[in-house]
Amino acid sequence: MNSRIGAQSAPSDANRLAPPPLRRRVLLGAAGALALVSRRAMAQAGKSLKIGFISPRSGALASFGETDGYVLDLARKALVKGLAVGGQTYAVEIIDRDTQSDPARAGQLARSLINDTGIDMMLTTSTPEVVNPVSDACEAAGMPCLATVMPWEAWYFGRGAKPGQPSPFRWTYLFSFGVDEFAECYISQWNSGVQTNKKVGVLYPNDADGNAIRAHLAPKLAKAGFTIVDPGPYEDGTTDYSAQIAVFKKNRCEIFNTFPIPPDFATFWRQAAQQGYTRMVKIAQTAKTGLFPSSMEALGTLGYNISSAAYWHRDFPYASPLTGVSGMGLAEGYEQASGKQWTQQLGASMSLLDAGFAALAASSDPKDKKSVAAALSRLKTKTMVGEVDFTRGPVPNVFATPIIGTQWVKAKPGSRFKLDYVVTENATDHNVPVHAKLIPYS
Repeated sequence: MNSRIGAQSAPSDANRLAPPPLRRRVLLGAAGALALVSRRAMAQAGKSLKIGFISPRSGALASFGETDGYVLDLARKALVKGLAVGGQTYAVEIIDRDTQSDPARAGQLARSLINDTGIDMMLTTSTPEVVNPVSDACEAAGMPCLATVMPWEAWYFGRGAKPGQPSPFRWTYLFSFGVDEFAECYISQWNSGVQTNKKVGVLYPNDADGNAIRAHLAPKLAKAGFTIVDPGPYEDGTTDYSAQIAVFKKNRCEIFNTFPIPPDFATFWRQAAQQGYTRMVKIAQTAKTGLFPSSMEALGTLGYNISSAAYWHRDFPYASPLTGVSGMGLAEGYEQASGKQWTQQLGASMSLLDAGFAALAASSDPKDKKSVAAALSRLKTKTMVGEVDFTRGPVPNVFATPIIGTQWVKAKPGSRFKLDYVVTENATDHNVPVHAKLIPYS
């Protein structure tokens, strides 16, 4: 899929992605009015598409959705002249909704977009609390749905698929990282030079992510020579982690690994510091939390040298076919427009739009849901996170994408931001450049 999907490519120069100066607003207003007339004309001719986009913009998972408004803005500008499919041009309306980090609301929003708004396709992103209920609603309604950013095992097996059996899903697809990618990343990262006793204290919640990781990732880490110390599942929203901290201290776990929602990690890590565990930790490896600068900055000095993993980084060497913007252009454009530090969700949400509109363009009829689902099943395209190819996933309906080892370090003097996010290993995608060696947490 090339950069002409649906419209002229947006410029990749970060400065040109910034909000226009006041003197250009009249011209842009006129252009917007013409575009609106064009969209209305196409819609009146029956050539229009409605695309749902569901993500968490507020609540406990708000960090995942913080940049979605900016990304959607770029996509809408790229699609202002419509989407070309089979010699026809379709006006495009992207209708975005905020789950408020509530799984029940996520399902309700999906059903409303399907039944009341009459969307033609659903896009959804960020954690099982969002993606699974949206995917389930789409599967039940026969709505083509494409999703990203959650461990694929928690999506595939967590929704009822069985190992070795045919896929029960006809309408829903996911491209995202999985246990194999985490294992490859973690083993590479933990063997990269920081000396430890290879005892790993794991804090896995009793939710779709935690249960999938406990069942599938922990055995792979143990097979690679690490001793897993697991005090057992805990419930989201737990406020006292003294029991778990005591277990980690007793076993002298020099590596710590967790997959919590962000508020739970902040609570745990502050208690771990108060009770002396953080002084013992040489590698603090986080997932699902520790992904975004805002949550790391909130920890103050406790956030320095926490290891993470990136499903996208501004140095990924891939551009968006939909908008034409490069990874660096996307990151710098967001920083200039918002005044905030770039986050890895920028590229992930852009890749979801890249792949979704590539599937629509590849369908024989984007208004026919069976045609769109068939296009998803054979989709092979480039996106901002790299290749997406549903013809060769680990299981049907899934394509596994890279996860790259990273670390939050104190920014150099003169930086606009407090922390820098450096790449420390690239075992799952050697095209991504490595910036730095992993350094001990304490």
